Amino acid sequence: MRTRGMGRSTAVLAVGAVGAALAVLCGCTVQASGDDRHSPVRIELPSGTPSAKSAPPDDGAGDNDDGHDDGNDDKPGATPTTAPVTPAAVLWSRGDEGRDVRELQARLRQIAWLFDGPTGTYDDLTEQAVRGFQGKRGLPRTGKTDEVTWQRLVKMTREPGKWDLYLMGGQPADAPDARCLTGRVLCISKSSRTLRWMIDGRTVLTVPVRFGSQYTPTREGVFSVYWKSRHHVSTLYDSPMPYAMFFSGGQAVHYSSDFAATGYAGASHGCVNVRDERAISEMFAQVRTGDKVVVHW
Repeated sequence: MRTRGMGRSTAVLAVGAVGAALAVLCGCTVQASGDDRHSPVRIELPSGTPSAKSAPPDDGAGDNDDGHDDGNDDKPGATPTTAPVTPAAVLWSRGDEGRDVRELQARLRQIAWLFDGPTGTYDDLTEQAVRGFQGKRGLPRTGKTDEVTWQRLVKMTREPGKWDLYLMGGQPADAPDARCLTGRVLCISKSSRTLRWMIDGRTVLTVPVRFGSQYTPTREGVFSVYWKSRHHVSTLYDSPMPYAMFFSGGQAVHYSSDFAATGYAGASHGCVNVRDERAISEMFAQVRTGDKVVVHW
């Protein structure tokens, strides 16, 4: 350190000594005075001496009773480090209806959380299935389909087809064929898999139906009911055909307990199956021998 004159040198040295002492106490950097004020004099502290710069801040972090450092011990003034979790938006819940609910149910069926066919109504069985799916994957067991639950389900399943969505019926009927608009007609559409019982162009009743497989197809065209048999049993397949209304050889419109149980997962041997026993009972009582049958696409 340069000084001009002994008096000033002595004063500077005295000041420097005081500054050094303060530096040792405070652990700071001392700025020299005069011409050398831009050249800081750094004071090295003895080894093991704590300093304000090296001491860890008291932020409440530490180990809790289970031995895990969770950064949030029960100290006065400690601030929780976990932000509140915002619940995921609920998409569908009990009582909702529609095509989206059908898709939810169809996807749950794919992974065996739901066994009944899609109904389009978010009922108690659907709620139970969703709750089970959520619990298996560590999600909140609400029974409501929220965004997180839905995205997890979508990743695990495939896009359901039309007849996955309407496995047990419930699909809308397409427009009746022109040949069905006059007289008394069983108007049967292979496109929408529905049967309309019509009188003079007016639809009296509509039910979902099932047809034969590719090996035993249901014949298409215009026919007429030539025989009715309330408690019929097939002589060829030894299977019950209640409320049978025959229209072409051995092919008839009749109730099928298998259709009622498995839906479109199965097929008939060529007959037109109805799964709603109450509806076909009503239809059977109204249809007469000679009434027209139209099977069309």
